[in-house]
Amino acid sequence: MENNEIKFTHVIYDYIKQYIKPIILFIIFILIFTLIFSLYYLELEAILYSSLICCFIGLICICINFINYYKKHIQLYKLQKEISISLENLPSPKNLMEEDYTNLILSLNNEYKSYISKSDIAKSNMIDYYTMWVHQIKTPISAMKLLIQTSESEISSDLSSELFKIEQYVEMVLSYIRLDSSENDFVIKEYNLDDIVRQAVRKYAPLFIRKKISLDFQNTNYKVLTDEKWLVFVIEQLLSNAIKYTNKGKISIYPLENKKLVIEDTGIGISPEDIPRIFDKGFTGYNGRTDKKATGLGLYLCKNILDKLSHRIAIESEIGVGTKVILDLSMININIE
Repeated sequence: MENNEIKFTHVIYDYIKQYIKPIILFIIFILIFTLIFSLYYLELEAILYSSLICCFIGLICICINFINYYKKHIQLYKLQKEISISLENLPSPKNLMEEDYTNLILSLNNEYKSYISKSDIAKSNMIDYYTMWVHQIKTPISAMKLLIQTSESEISSDLSSELFKIEQYVEMVLSYIRLDSSENDFVIKEYNLDDIVRQAVRKYAPLFIRKKISLDFQNTNYKVLTDEKWLVFVIEQLLSNAIKYTNKGKISIYPLENKKLVIEDTGIGISPEDIPRIFDKGFTGYNGRTDKKATGLGLYLCKNILDKLSHRIAIESEIGVGTKVILDLSMININIE
């Protein structure tokens, strides 16, 4: 109620500020009118009566003008929320100045639509190009994998490990491109969480063996409502980080109550000052600057994907002890068609 009163008072103040000159001019005319009548020695009652009639008529005109002014203000205020969609409700101009402002708004809106259209086309072309590039690069990657598999030398093992990283970066690029339109790619169903985790673990099994890191996987026996492909991607990214920053020890995957999944490692940990920003786009933190190869996109993608799936992620970490990632896979707010 107070806000409405303050708003109304503000409109009155602006109205007076805008029309103060005509109001002062009207008062001057009344005074001149009264002065001239008095010079002709007309009766005081006649002068006051005529002045009151003029003031009354002027007050009625001001009230009518203010009501129109206030209605137009409300109409424009409501239009602010819809102006990006349509300008159909734009008030009709009442004078030449308002017509000039209306034409200016229409011109700016047309320019804005043209700019958005060009921007959308450029973005669409860029997405098409990188999508094509990702799919094309998979062919030489697959060919290199076949060539490496024919040799069992130590160099082949190193090449295979580096090629695996390239595959991960390519998948990250593709996921990043699809992120904005991933709702159209979602298939929300009930899945067995253990099957999803095993897919990610199998993919990273060679890295576990190569780094001699043990895995402690405890069955969750959870059924979760999610998208299998995107959740596998998230768990893969989290396992990738865990393996990258764990030089010895083990990685544990186990459930908590209420459909929570924990991925815990005995790695180098995360600095306390970095934790609030680890989901920011492009943020690599102290570990990323030390590693020199971090992109700062992995956790950013995980957070965005989980938000779209209505899941939650939290990270606890201690330097030199390890990191614990907690995924809350209960559904909080999602529309399923």
